[in-house]
Amino acid sequence: MEPSAETHHDLQKSLRDIEELLSRQQRVEDLVRRQAMPRHDLVETLVHKQHLVELQSKLDHLHPADIAFILEALPLDERLLVWGMVKADRDGDILLEVSDAVRESLIETMAPAELVAAVEQLDTDELADLAPDLPSQVMEDVFRGLSTEEREQLRAAISYPEGSVGALMDFDLVSVRENVSLEVVLRYLRLFDELPNHTDQLFVVDREEHLRGVLPLNVLLINDPETEVAALMQVDAFSFTPTDEADHAAQAFERYDLVSVPVVDDKGKLLGRVTVNAVLDHIRETTEAEQLAQAGLREEEDIFASVWDSVRNRWVWLALNLVTALVASRVIGAFESSIEKLVALAALMPIVAGIGGNSGNQTITMIVRAIALGKVGLDSERRLFRKELNVALINGLLWGGLLGLVAWGLYGNWRLGLVMTSAMTLNLALAASVGVIVPMTMQKLGRDPAIGGSVMITAVTDSGGFFIFLGLATLFLI
Repeated sequence: MEPSAETHHDLQKSLRDIEELLSRQQRVEDLVRRQAMPRHDLVETLVHKQHLVELQSKLDHLHPADIAFILEALPLDERLLVWGMVKADRDGDILLEVSDAVRESLIETMAPAELVAAVEQLDTDELADLAPDLPSQVMEDVFRGLSTEEREQLRAAISYPEGSVGALMDFDLVSVRENVSLEVVLRYLRLFDELPNHTDQLFVVDREEHLRGVLPLNVLLINDPETEVAALMQVDAFSFTPTDEADHAAQAFERYDLVSVPVVDDKGKLLGRVTVNAVLDHIRETTEAEQLAQAGLREEEDIFASVWDSVRNRWVWLALNLVTALVASRVIGAFESSIEKLVALAALMPIVAGIGGNSGNQTITMIVRAIALGKVGLDSERRLFRKELNVALINGLLWGGLLGLVAWGLYGNWRLGLVMTSAMTLNLALAASVGVIVPMTMQKLGRDPAIGGSVMITAVTDSGGFFIFLGLATLFLI
């Protein structure tokens, strides 16, 4: 029976079943070990094998992507036990599906011969995805087992930088000539055991493999078999080059509802294709990387990684946070006498900083998203700055005014209300400025605009908010 993909509900149930099976196995084995009985080792071995057979049966019916999900959700010792139960001919597909961090923990447990056997069944574009994580000796052994054409494809795939169309390119495609009839094409397709995944069109090429056009499958199926390909092919086919940005390709797929697109070199020679599944994977990975970067994490983290690995992944921005927190504390310390004279300041100043941080995160999220979608260029900075500043001023006057009234009502001091309104407005303006300047500056420097954005916003709005509020209070209230 072929393994099938699970719905989210079924996948969660499969995860719970495997966790329960592993837990039950551990409980039973612990009980057997504590019992004094004849042939103790034999009983323990039989119990262990019984659970492993049940686990094996469960895994055999799961899709590789679902097994990858389960492996990511298990602690390291249980993960390795489950990994050892996966059939060897499925190892390569599962390694492709798991996250980078979990893949590293699995590869570390495999002998070089096992790794070679696992990945030599993969297509060259899939091999290129795994290549950075594989030992050099394994890659050399795999390379020797490839045909000349596959070697050239693998070299090409590895040479393209991450984030380019070339890195997403698939070499598995179907091409035909323009001077043959549809009947000939149909007979040719019947020679395949199965068509490459996401084949929605055939690529029409000349004798030198230059792309001439595309022939959609629906056009092939509904027209007279005697018609020549040249009469029906689409000559204005959408195409990419390997050096195009993957983000731009993703936008094209979304905008035009594409399934596959040919990739050609600068002379128009067909090199491969990009399919919607590769684009979706790229979008998911990019989104996850941006979320991690905004939180100040350098890379995706295995949730069951060792304490030291997690510390190394998180320490940089925590160190920066410590510095900014010390700066904020010194700002407060500089106004200790003012706070002693008017205790209400201590109760109100976190509100100013907190609202500023939230507003700044809204701004930076909108800007980073717009940059990712290609809607914001470097020449847009001034317009965005003015727009976000105006939004901040309106929100500051509106919500700062409301908080000013609340402060007046609570403490019976109308001047405190005015200071609250002014501080809120100025801190929101500061947050908006930083929310635009930080990602746009990162873009100019060629860096990820999302890196540490939320951390920097929080740092600036905390220190700035305290300084603005306490400074105004000292000038006008003390």
